Amino acid sequence: MKKVRVFAPASIANMGCGFDVMGLALDDVGDIIEIVADEGDGLSIINKSDVPMPEDIEMNVITPVVRKFLEITGRKAKIEVTICEKIYPGSGIGSSAASSAAAAYGMNELFGCPLSEEEVVLCAMEGERLASGGYHADNAAPAVMGGIVLIRGYEPLDIIKLPVPGNFYCAVVHPHLVVNTKEARKILPKDVPMHAAISQWGNVGGLIAGLYSGNIGLIGRSMKDSVAEPYRKKFIPGFDELREKLLSAGSLAMNISGSGPSVFALCDNVNVAEKAGAIMRQHFDEKGIGREVYVVKVSNKGCKLTGINI
Repeated sequence: MKKVRVFAPASIANMGCGFDVMGLALDDVGDIIEIVADEGDGLSIINKSDVPMPEDIEMNVITPVVRKFLEITGRKAKIEVTICEKIYPGSGIGSSAASSAAAAYGMNELFGCPLSEEEVVLCAMEGERLASGGYHADNAAPAVMGGIVLIRGYEPLDIIKLPVPGNFYCAVVHPHLVVNTKEARKILPKDVPMHAAISQWGNVGGLIAGLYSGNIGLIGRSMKDSVAEPYRKKFIPGFDELREKLLSAGSLAMNISGSGPSVFALCDNVNVAEKAGAIMRQHFDEKGIGREVYVVKVSNKGCKLTGINI
């Protein structure tokens, strides 16, 4: 019998302009799962977290991840997964990606790391496909690898890890609103106007240039979304008002985290991030909407083992 305990971090997808191709990992917040492999065949998933999970194993994002790993490695085993801690689904900080990444990383560790880091991401993407109906890695890649990532292409998968400025923090608010990822994707237009596409291309280039050069102002100016935000911000009460408050308080940028409803503010020091978190709390309190607020550092660390018994 072999057993591992894995932590996978929360993540923020898109980073404004990088729809489906950019994401970052967050410190401290995430999923913890345990995986046991034994002789035999089959898969069971036990939920010991305080977050409700689907009773049907076929609806759990961990299932296709485990099956994909066994398929591509040609392994056979009886797998038992225990969910110990869980990000609440629909929170907009990579709930499905954290579970998927933890499962993919943990399976790889259990079986002696036969897969490369990029192949682990490919396995994790199977869980994301079940959750959202799309084959994307903007949450899964940073959850596995840590840091800020760019997915240059999907056919084949081509991931570039970008530099992370040492003092970057995010204030993230999860309002108690439900935004289903599949529904949030359905409202997006099938075609993007040329002026919006040009704006988005320029911002993606500017963001990457800013990260490599350490140009904080350029990073902030570039984190603007001309494609998804105009349609998705209607799910978040007072979105434009909140952005104005956060930018006035010194935040570099404010965007929707993934498909929402979470919103994040990128800050270049912890003091501004704490101030941004307080503004977020007040904003949703005044609207009578429950919320959780996290103030965390942008992390260079992805999945990691927190226990092993082989």
